Amino acid sequence: MKFRAILLTGRSLKQGMGKELGKVSDKYMESVSVCEVHPKDAEELGLKEGDSIRVTTQFGSIIVKCNISQNIAKPGVVFIPYGPYANMLIDPTTDSSGMPSFKGITAEIEPAPQEKVLSVKDLLSKYLGG
Repeated sequence: MKFRAILLTGRSLKQGMGKELGKVSDKYMESVSVCEVHPKDAEELGLKEGDSIRVTTQFGSIIVKCNISQNIAKPGVVFIPYGPYANMLIDPTTDSSGMPSFKGITAEIEPAPQEKVLSVKDLLSKYLGG
């Protein structure tokens, strides 16, 4: 089972604090390798806090941890903090603006119970070749 959602990415307090410790630190990885999901959407998919989920857009697919959040305004919207996991899901083109679009991306969310969230180092090695 999966559902369509609108993906938003942006800064978060935990992401900012983790970045200060270093982008390959465990704290940073924990802060950016999550997807905040509305409680109703999580319930529909049978997701629990911390479950592995696959987020797929037309630009890529990534495994992150589910964070069931009351901060998500309505069902059908998900949020991933800025970082290498979110970057795998956004359009790499910038339409001559120098900045890709980080908001309003159509995504599919599905449980991925057998999948593991890669560390930042492993993620970059896998997708960027070392």
